[in-house]
Amino acid sequence: MNTNLNEVLNVTTKMNTHKANTYSPLALAYIGDGVYELFIRTYVLSRGNMPVNKMHKASRELVRATAQAKLYHLIENMLTEEELQVLKRGRNAKSISAPKNADITEYRHATGVEALIGYLYLEGRIDRINEIIEIGLNAL
Repeated sequence: MNTNLNEVLNVTTKMNTHKANTYSPLALAYIGDGVYELFIRTYVLSRGNMPVNKMHKASRELVRATAQAKLYHLIENMLTEEELQVLKRGRNAKSISAPKNADITEYRHATGVEALIGYLYLEGRIDRINEIIEIGLNAL
């Protein structure tokens, strides 16, 4: 497969031609889940070299719905009106899948956080994602 690395790296620029608010909350959560996990994995890696299994366990604890639900409550009062609307749209979205390791309320709050992260990512607001995740990491 001949994929130009610049094309891959510029995907958010291409996505930016469509406003992030045109995507469904679950589509935002879909991309937000991946972005959030990448940020968490980068954070875990930055804590020093360790066995991959240990990194995986540390990451897993931070990306669980329970941790994301806590983040939801930590950040909801510091968001702009626009961000809060995205967070709530994500929280209220009805997903077909059921949570495996969380109750439905935690799962919905986690979906709200993921939708917000996805929204910010598509808007190119990486610094804001960093700020929000840092608040969660400091509290958790």
